[in-house]
Amino acid sequence: MGELTGYQLGVIGALFLSVASSVSIVICNKALMSNLGFPFATTLTSWHLMVTYCTLHVAHRLNFFENKKIDMKTVILFGILNGVSIGFLNLSLGFNSIGFYQMTKLAIIPFTVLLVTVFLKKQFSQKIKLSLFLLLLGVGIASVTDLQLNFVGTVLSVLAIATTCVGQILTNTIQKRLNVSSTQLLNQSAPFQAAILFITGPVVDQYLTKQNVFAFKYSPLVLGFIILSCVIAVSVNFSTFLVIGKTSPVTYQVLGHLKTCLVLGFGYTLLHDPFTGKNIIGILVAIVGMGLYSYFCTHENKKKQIIDLSQGSQIKDTNTPLLGHQDKENHFEVKKATKDSLV
Repeated sequence: MGELTGYQLGVIGALFLSVASSVSIVICNKALMSNLGFPFATTLTSWHLMVTYCTLHVAHRLNFFENKKIDMKTVILFGILNGVSIGFLNLSLGFNSIGFYQMTKLAIIPFTVLLVTVFLKKQFSQKIKLSLFLLLLGVGIASVTDLQLNFVGTVLSVLAIATTCVGQILTNTIQKRLNVSSTQLLNQSAPFQAAILFITGPVVDQYLTKQNVFAFKYSPLVLGFIILSCVIAVSVNFSTFLVIGKTSPVTYQVLGHLKTCLVLGFGYTLLHDPFTGKNIIGILVAIVGMGLYSYFCTHENKKKQIIDLSQGSQIKDTNTPLLGHQDKENHFEVKKATKDSLV
C-alpha cells in the first residue's frame, strides 16, 4: 500500500509540474511574442531543447541520474519524429486560422485513442469516451473561433496530428518496454529534436513571419525573456516525458486541454484578453469532462487492481499443497506464479 501511495503522489507531482510549467511558459512566450515582437516560435523551441539537453548533461555529470543506453536507431528516429511534429504544428498554425488550429489540437485525442485501440489493443470504456467527448466539446466551445479551410493547411494539420500522436505513444511505449526513465529518454533524444528544429526553424519562421531571426535586434529585455523561457522549458520538456511515462498519451492530452482552459483564464485576469460567456461555458463543460475522466480512470484502475489481486489469490489457493509431502521445487513455482500475477 505504501508503494502504491508513493506512485500516486509521483503521478500527482508530475501532473502539477506539467500544468504549472506549461501555463508559465505560455504566459512568458505570449509576452515575448506579442508585447516584445519576437515571433520566431520554431527557432525558440530548438533553443528550449538545446538548453534542456545541456541541463540534463550537467545533471548526469553530477550523478543526479544514471544514463541508460538505448538503441541509437530508436533514439534518432524518435527524436526526429518529435522535432518534425513540432514543426508541423507550427506550420499548421501558419497556414490555418486560429480556429482550425485549435480543431487540429482537439483531434489529437480521438486519433490517439484510435491508434492505441487498433495497434496496442487497449480498450476504453463508454464512460471514458463520454468524459473525453465532454472535454473536447468544452474546449471547442471555449477556444475555437473561426474555421477557414484550405488544402495545404489541411494536409499540414493531418501530418501534425499523425506525428504528434505517434510521438506521444512512442514516448510511453519506449519507457515501459525498454525500462528507461523519462529523464534517460529525454537526455538521449533531446539533441536530435533540437538539431532538426535548429536546422529547419529559421527557415520555417522566416516563411511564416517574413522576418530573419538572425537579423532581429535583441534588446536586454528580449534576451531576458528568452532565457526565462528556456529555463521554464526544461521543466516543460521533463514533465511532458514524465507524465506520458507515468500515465498515458491520452491522459497527457487531457492535461493539455486543462492547460488551455487555465491559459484562457490567466489571459483574462493577467493580460486582460477578451473573455465572453461562451468562454466561461466552454471552460466549465471542459472541467466537468476532465473531472469525469479522472474519476472513471481512478475507479477502473482500482477495479483492475482488485481483479489482479483476486486472480493472484486464486492461483495461490489452487496450487497450495493438500498433502505435506509436495516437493520444494513445486512450492517454488507456486510462489513465482503468485508473484508474477501481482506485477
